Amino acid sequence: MPKRELRVASNQILSLFQDNYPEMVARKIFINVPWYFSILYSMFSPFLTQRTKSKFVISKEGNVAETLYKFIRPEDVPVQYGGLSRPSDLQNGPPKPASEFTVKGGEKVNIQIEGIEAGATITWDIVVGGWDLEYSAEFVPNAEGSYTIAVEKPRKMAPSEEAVHNSFMSREAGRLVLSVDNTASRRKKVAAYRYVVRKSTVV
Repeated sequence: MPKRELRVASNQILSLFQDNYPEMVARKIFINVPWYFSILYSMFSPFLTQRTKSKFVISKEGNVAETLYKFIRPEDVPVQYGGLSRPSDLQNGPPKPASEFTVKGGEKVNIQIEGIEAGATITWDIVVGGWDLEYSAEFVPNAEGSYTIAVEKPRKMAPSEEAVHNSFMSREAGRLVLSVDNTASRRKKVAAYRYVVRKSTVV
């Protein structure tokens, strides 16, 4: 088929789709695309209307979490794509909402989870899109003279690592500090965390 006829046929097919099924797809997000995908898209995009183009979002590797968080809550994004959703979460009802935050390049962020009582168990999830930074967790007791407990020693997180899921039972009242250290990088990263504190049932 000659090029001109192919272009006419493509335009007719696309206009037929857009006229009859305009809202069939609200948004199409392409993630972890190879470098040549944008070249292919630029060849195909002249055949699309502006309305259709606005439905396509392209995210290169390393930018996935930041792109997905613009459209989907972190607790609904699967862990393999930089979110907090695990298949086992669905068995426990709707997911607990997560809090989003940004870690600027050259910055260290400390998340303080206050008001933990003695005997309470705290469970948390934390994820940073494209990690490649240092993460640690420690419990700081309220009582003077008590020592800080290293719950998770500082460790370098690989870019491909999934969300951290952990729990800790406190023997005394205090706070949990989750640290995300991005001082070795200049790149801003999006992140999310959530936690649940279960008080001791012993009276």
